[in-house]
Amino acid sequence: MLRKKRAFDDELRLLADADTLAFGGVGIAGALLPATKAYFAIEEGLREHGDELRPRLEVLVDRATPAGRVYAAELLTHADAAAGQAAWHRLEGQSGEIKTFSGCIMGSTTVARYAEERLQD
Repeated sequence: MLRKKRAFDDELRLLADADTLAFGGVGIAGALLPATKAYFAIEEGLREHGDELRPRLEVLVDRATPAGRVYAAELLTHADAAAGQAAWHRLEGQSGEIKTFSGCIMGSTTVARYAEERLQD
């Protein structure tokens, strides 16, 4: 029996495995990373599929790579401010390293540092 593919399975998998955090194009070409494309697709999908996506994003906050956890928390923040705050609080003590990109500039941070900044917003 074939398992029916749920909406956004591929995108959620890309976020779960993300090794880099970028919310725009990277490098000289300004190309979007696959995880960034997935982030934007899910962000758009939250409008119509929020009830299905929110619990799946909650799982990613706990089980994804460090970058994937941040992507998931950002998406939860877009879906529901209280859910986003709760996600950031869950992440504020985590030390996982995250490679970041802002245009051509590569950097790094930790999950905890990123969460602390988001909680100050």
